Parts: sequence; C-alpha cells; structure tokens
Amino acid sequence: MSELQNKYQIGVRRFRINWIGLYSLYCKETLRFLSVFGQTIIGPIITSILFLVVISLAIGNNRENVLGVEFIMFLSPGLIAMQVITQSFAHTSSSILMGKVMGNIVDMIGAPLSATEVISSIVFASVTRALIICSLSILIFWLIVDIRVQNFFVLAMYLILTSIILSCAGIIAGLWAEKFDHMATITNFLIVPLSFLSGTFYSVDNLPNILKSISNYNPFFHMIDGFRYAFILNMDGSIKFGIIYLLVLSVLFWLTAYFLYKKGYKIKS
Repeated sequence: MSELQNKYQIGVRRFRINWIGLYSLYCKETLRFLSVFGQTIIGPIITSILFLVVISLAIGNNRENVLGVEFIMFLSPGLIAMQVITQSFAHTSSSILMGKVMGNIVDMIGAPLSATEVISSIVFASVTRALIICSLSILIFWLIVDIRVQNFFVLAMYLILTSIILSCAGIIAGLWAEKFDHMATITNFLIVPLSFLSGTFYSVDNLPNILKSISNYNPFFHMIDGFRYAFILNMDGSIKFGIIYLLVLSVLFWLTAYFLYKKGYKIKS
C-alpha cells in the first residue's frame, strides 16, 4: 500500500488549482438557485417592476427631470442595481448559513478544495445569478420604459464589482450568523437601509452638504450611481473614484472572506 501511495502520490495535489472541484462546486451553487428559478430570479424582477409601477403612479407626470432625464429613466437603473445588491448578498449568505444549520457544510470543508477555490466557486455562482437578474431586468424594463444601455463596459465593471463585494459580504455574514434571525438582522438593519439611502429614488445633489459628503463613502451609492451612468451617461459622483473605491472594497472583502473561511471561523470546532 505504501508503494502505491508513493507511486501515485495519493492525497497529494498534482495541480496547483483543483479545476474540476472548483467547477463542480460552481455548478452545485448555480443549480441551487436555478432549481427555484421563480423565487431567486423572477421574484426580484417582479419586485423591481412593482416599485417602478407604484412610484410612477404615485408621482404622476408632474415630477421634474433628474440629472437631465425623466424621473422614470433615472429610477429604473437604480432599481436594477438594488436587486443585484440584495440578491448577491442573499445567495452567498444563504449558502453558508444553510450549510451550517443543516450540517452539510462539512462536505465542503472535507472536500479537496482550498479556501481560495471554495470562495471563488461560491462568488462566481453569485455573480452568475446577478448577471441573469440584471440581463432579464434590462430586457423587461426596456419593454416598459424603453431604457437602453449606453456604456456596456461601465455596466459590466459595476455589475462584477458590485456582485463580488456583496457576495463576499454574504459569506462573511453567513460565517458569523448562527441562525436565520441573525441573518435577518443584517439584512433588515444594514443591507436594505443602505440600499434605500444610496440615491436609488433621488439625486444626492439635493441633500445637505453633510449628508452628501457621507454618501460619498457609502459603497451602495457608488454601485447604484455607476449603474445609472451606464444607462443615462450622467451621475452624481465620479466614475473613476467609484471604480477605484469598489475595486479596493472587493479586494478587502474577498480577503476577509478568504481568511475567515480558511481559519474555520464558527464552522470548525
């Protein structure tokens, strides 16, 4: 037996990256949300449409233009971005927390996958979910309010950075939470308020100078502002600062999620 182990190097990695394992976990995470397509994809899109319809009916046609476009055109990209934010966080946080609660996270811990491969697979699946939601939302909103993407590069950059940051934040929250009540607390008192206070329904130029300065450090503001620029070619903030700021945050959140998982924070006794 020892001769076979030495000959075939059983238990020893032959490649630096376990591509098959990484792809398998990615497929598992992707199928997890595709198996409940109505809840994970259609539901968020319907929520955005309801927001759009209700707010449009509430304000009527008397609302003045915002950033040089009709209010409905200003609002639509923000609603799409808000769903990308909330669903990216929901995917990874639910994946980790459900694994802990149901006890099957040991399968992932015991698999021949490094912390880098596990985090990457879960985040890539979350980005895929965000991409599907964003693409379908743009198509449906185009049929309703005729919004069009004016800058695909900016849209792709903000979509990827936004989903990576919130995906990693979801992993961190999932590792920290011990039950679903803990996760609901984070969602209700952090994710949702930051989404609503990030210029989704208004321009931050209308805020007092103090609140305007605070908004510049709210990552959700830059996420939504960048999405909006991709559609209307106008924004409240700076596109260069927004991309750099979100890029730095994506690296910090990814490293935090990586080290917490590698350490086994609240998942290893």
